Formats: sequence, structure tokens, C-alpha cells
Amino acid sequence: MQRISITVRLNRSTLQFDEAAFARLAQYLEESASLLEGDPDPQEILGDLEQAVADQCARRLPPDRSMVTLAELEPALAEIGSVQVPGAAPAEPLAPASARPLQQISEGALISGVCLGLARYFGLNATGLRIFAVLLLLLSGGGVILVYFAMMLLMPLAPLTPGARPLSWLPARCRASVEFLRAKLHLATS
Repeated sequence: MQRISITVRLNRSTLQFDEAAFARLAQYLEESASLLEGDPDPQEILGDLEQAVADQCARRLPPDRSMVTLAELEPALAEIGSVQVPGAAPAEPLAPASARPLQQISEGALISGVCLGLARYFGLNATGLRIFAVLLLLLSGGGVILVYFAMMLLMPLAPLTPGARPLSWLPARCRASVEFLRAKLHLATS
């Protein structure tokens, strides 16, 4: 008898992991729990961490598979990073902004990936940046739309992750439109 997969509940999400990915996930969560010893509310932080792992793995899972392997888990854990205890020195220095390219990230984007790319570049929360952009849209009477459109055209597109889920309709159309406009502009200027 051989166990094929392990079903894991991560906060509000349920995913299937192969044995190697499950062992790595258990190690990661145990390391995180040990770093949070003495924290006033470690369960809330671990719950948020579990949800982040589930979201990242689900985003990386190809549409034809339902089981998370190390191929999806390792990049997800690398993107999330290790738990940082307030007041303690970071486990590893944060990459300077120059090491993180400013790019539109179409995967996980709502429109074209401008806010997601800016959030990654500056180390901000993407949802918070999106809310700020909507507030600016309302306060500027729509003037931010021109800035957003200019950033869509000027910011380079991040390469798509091979084997990742296909883009949703709007980010896919925006990406295709930007590539088309850039090709036309390149032809016009050469």
C-alpha cells in the first residue's frame, strides 16, 4: 500500500499535497511556530501564514492537476519568506528595490498588473495599494486612469510562470493589448 496524497486544511483552504511537499510544509510551519514562541497571538499569525501558503500554492497549481508538489510549494515558500519576529533582526536582509525589477505582473492581476508590480517592487501589500489607487481615482475625478494607462504602456511585462494557471480574461486582454501597442509603436519609430 502506498499513500498517494495527503489532504491538508490550511486556515480556510483545503489542498492535497504529495508526501515530499507535505513534509516540507510541515517543516516550514514548525519553524514558523518556533519563531513565534512568546508572541501574544501566534495562532492568528500562523493562520494568516497558512492562508498565504494555500493562496500561493493554488495560484501556481496547473489547471490539470489537483495535488501540490514541491515544484509549486518551494517557489510559494520562497515568495512568502520566513516569519519575522518584531524587534528581532531579519533572518536575511531584504532585497533592495534595485534587485526587484519594476514589472507588471499579470498573474494574479485584477486589470493589468500595475498595482501588483508596484507592490512587489516597493514591498507593499497589493490589496492596500489597490484600495489606495481606487481612492485616488475617486478623488482625482478619473485623472488616475491616464496615469495607470501610461504605466501600463511603460512598465515592462513580467514573464509568465511556465505551467501556471492561465490568466483571467481582463489581465490576458490587457497584456495582449499592451504587447500589440508596443509592437505598433516600435514599428512606427523604426
